[in-house]
Amino acid sequence: MSDTQATPSLAGADPRPGFFRAVALAGETIAAVRPDQYGAASPCPDFDAEQLARHLIAVLRRVAVSGGGGHPFTVDSFADVPAAEWTEAWQEATAEAEAVWFDPAILGRTCELGFVTLSGAAAIVVYTTEISLHTWDLARATGQEPAWDDAALAPSVAAMRHAVPAEPRGGPVPFGPVVEVPDDAPLIDRLAAWYGRRP
Repeated sequence: MSDTQATPSLAGADPRPGFFRAVALAGETIAAVRPDQYGAASPCPDFDAEQLARHLIAVLRRVAVSGGGGHPFTVDSFADVPAAEWTEAWQEATAEAEAVWFDPAILGRTCELGFVTLSGAAAIVVYTTEISLHTWDLARATGQEPAWDDAALAPSVAAMRHAVPAEPRGGPVPFGPVVEVPDDAPLIDRLAAWYGRRP
């Protein structure tokens, strides 16, 4: 993929509302994690529930940095936020991202993701995928059943085969082999399975 090649999203659709619905669902999932679950193992290798929550906060902060023309990896991979402040940090990061991504013109600008440069429209789909996958990981780790929004997930599912081909996996591609699921499986299961999770 060239630096400016866009990952496909749904033609004519603005992916920002779906992204922020995914963000709201992630925030609800983080808020529902109990203290006795912080060390719970997750489907994401080497990330327990607490690490996932802190990573999700970091990812959301990166969305604002990337949309503002900065390099997202200037934000540490794990937010240094105590559990008692996760919800407040999530709300603050959401507000920052909303302010940066408010202007529709951002969809046509280029955004640095750290490993590739994409249009804003493609970048926000990539971030929707990351937020959704880690929300799924966190939900699995803590026994939650989020109310997945198919409209929010649809651009990620439409783009996933192009964004991360089935091969190769492992090494610099931090996902396991594709897991087979029925074609009519729920969108969240199809997305998780493509990225090597077992729904």
